[in-house]
Amino acid sequence: MSESCDLVVVGAGPAGMAAAAVALDGGLRVALVDSGAAPGGQFWRHPPLFAREAVSTADLHHGLSTYRALYATLSAHERTGRLALLLNHHVWTTARDEDGFAVHAMDRGRAPEEKAVVLRAPALLVATGAYDRQLPFPGWDLPGVLTAGGLQSLLKGGGVVPGRRVVLGGTGPFLLPVAAALAARGAKVVAVCEAAAPSAWLRHPAALLRNPAKWAEGARYAGTLARHRVPVRTRTAIVGAEGEGRVAVVHTAALDTDGRPLPGTERRIEADTVGVGWGFAPQLDLLLPLGCGLGDAGDGTMAAAVDDGQRTTVPGLYAAGETCGVGGAALAVSEGRVAAVSVLTDLSAPGPPGTRRPVAERRAVARHRAFARAMAKAHPLPPAWPAWLTDDTPVCRCEEVTAGAVRSARADDSAADHRQVKQLTRAGMGWCQGRMCGPAVHCLVARGEPYAPAERLIATPVTLGALADSGESTSDHT
Repeated sequence: MSESCDLVVVGAGPAGMAAAAVALDGGLRVALVDSGAAPGGQFWRHPPLFAREAVSTADLHHGLSTYRALYATLSAHERTGRLALLLNHHVWTTARDEDGFAVHAMDRGRAPEEKAVVLRAPALLVATGAYDRQLPFPGWDLPGVLTAGGLQSLLKGGGVVPGRRVVLGGTGPFLLPVAAALAARGAKVVAVCEAAAPSAWLRHPAALLRNPAKWAEGARYAGTLARHRVPVRTRTAIVGAEGEGRVAVVHTAALDTDGRPLPGTERRIEADTVGVGWGFAPQLDLLLPLGCGLGDAGDGTMAAAVDDGQRTTVPGLYAAGETCGVGGAALAVSEGRVAAVSVLTDLSAPGPPGTRRPVAERRAVARHRAFARAMAKAHPLPPAWPAWLTDDTPVCRCEEVTAGAVRSARADDSAADHRQVKQLTRAGMGWCQGRMCGPAVHCLVARGEPYAPAERLIATPVTLGALADSGESTSDHT
């Protein structure tokens, strides 16, 4: 199946929903594509329709009024036929087309059947978000060890509390809402281990003062944790886990200023569930094949380089949300709106009243971006975290590549980055294609350079039969 429209938006999270709503109000025909079963992305993730009456997750969400307004706008335009809302569609690649862009997706709404879909438009906006960044430690491959984002997805998607005794670790404010939600739903959160020191925020007073809503949000989480007597241990990290068949014990340690465990500070904590989060890495798979330029996001990752109108270095290609650097849902919504106005301007569409000069939205973007930069500086990856690893610690779980193997590839100068390590050791060649291990492998071999994923022509697993169908459906355009 092949369809044409004015704008394709990939990703129906906060940025994608906001961009689609403004573009539709401006008179464009829009295709909004997402792999999920409902719009909202990970931030506004909801239980399946059949379970929503039985499972209440409204208390886990922020900005629901914004979500409902955007959803109402999209629904109204879907009824008029101006919006094609394509859910359960997995975009596996993007390419330049003679009239703009071709977006190749697989419709998996009737799994296990798949149907190839090609969307064409003169403008493409990528708002695919980010994924959890992980740092390995001995025992991180045990059942019961999850990402912090995975824990939140279980909570938002079905009200599922995966364990009774939970330890959270990593760095960044995201640990707090996960801990608060788990505690409010009956889990015993034994400890929250924050690798950074709160005093780091004192070096960025302007970012804090300009974002009072962040203070209020943090205070609410702190109140919840205090009511449930959840201890928050700063400058502390999870450095190991053990168990027979499932995690049973977590090892934590206090860290020095570089992130090395301090001798004599290790603690042994009984737990059946571990959640770890070291921030997020932008999802760039669909941008790289198009030649999109990247820039340093300031948190150890690379992100899409955009101008103040969310235009990338490729004409007709726009990016918004976490693909431009992690900064939260409020930033993503503002970036989505700014991007849509740029699309309307570049396509010479009339646009709704008041959208030609989105001064307020651009100011909001600047304010939230400043906060994101301050957050990255206050919650950096500990430079010496590789000291936690033994040589037999798995780094790439899919291909069972150990830290020792990665270090060996680096020691003789055979590998200078994670791409060369992949060629020598198979790290990153498994099912996740390096999304779990890529940032860690990069840190083990690179010399302080920010992480950028390798270019993948196929961004999500597809069957050979589906690829063949896709080739047949586009044969007259190739």
